[in-house]
Amino acid sequence: MLSTMTESTGIDPEDSKIITLARSARARNGVPEGAAVRDETGRTYVAGTVELDSLKLSALQTAVAMAVASGARSLEAAAVVSAAEAPAEADRAAVRDLGGPDTPVLLAAPDGTLKSTTPAGSA
Repeated sequence: MLSTMTESTGIDPEDSKIITLARSARARNGVPEGAAVRDETGRTYVAGTVELDSLKLSALQTAVAMAVASGARSLEAAAVVSAAEAPAEADRAAVRDLGGPDTPVLLAAPDGTLKSTTPAGSA
């Protein structure tokens, strides 16, 4: 179920940090989406959309892959900055695979405003 948070409810500073990192990746690389994930030790992994002839990954899939490749065993949270209205199911599945169904997926607008927080969910 999708639950929207507003600024009046507050946002965890660590969650705000990954939104800022995701927003920066999107702007810096000129890609449609930026994403960041935080692993079980507090390390963050930041990525943008990958669009090659032979490989297409969303920003969040790329960030999760970077975390796995760096030895992360779990995720605490994930953030994606996008014009989309909801996180893609494939993105939620990638987060769920590493972090489990309760891992929050934060969706922020391109200006960094938090639009929603959605659990990665069940398969």
